Amino acid sequence: MKTLPPELEALTDNALMLKVKDNDLDKLGLLFERYKRPLYGFFYGMNKDADLSEDLVQNVFLRILKYRYLFRGEGDFRTWMYHIARNVNHDHFRKNKLKAKDSLEQWQERLGSDENRSTEYQKDEELQLLSMAMDRLPDDKREILLLSKFQDKKYKEIGEILGCSEGAVKVKVFRALQDLKAVYKELEKHM
Repeated sequence: MKTLPPELEALTDNALMLKVKDNDLDKLGLLFERYKRPLYGFFYGMNKDADLSEDLVQNVFLRILKYRYLFRGEGDFRTWMYHIARNVNHDHFRKNKLKAKDSLEQWQERLGSDENRSTEYQKDEELQLLSMAMDRLPDDKREILLLSKFQDKKYKEIGEILGCSEGAVKVKVFRALQDLKAVYKELEKHM
């Protein structure tokens, strides 16, 4: 793992992005190094496809480069980046209409395949069940749980990403957790 010079390590995300905006494009590589793993985790949690997740991470940074002039530096860079990530994900599935074409058999195959699961989910049966339950949630509920519980985003930040109030995020997280619990319990019965 590369270590960055202290002067670059100390730069905030916003400061780096403002440099990128001013055409210091090398700084985008530093942002990529900071956020490629969290973004990959977000995308993998949404689609369970390692190659696609890597591609979508690349697409996020291509869009950041393309739309760098829109970054004002007033808000948090991560919020802006995750807003772009959500759009990349939605655009990909809208463009390819993968979700609409997935048959029930393909979903059952995907859910039953341990080969596609990360080693973390293979460690114990409860995590596998949780992963299966997450897979069965609607995209919007899975997305909000990934942002709040796995990406450790604050409700306020999620509200900025989703374009809703902090209170609405709390309600959405609560409902998504209720649904996850119900799906988990149902899967648990059949194990």
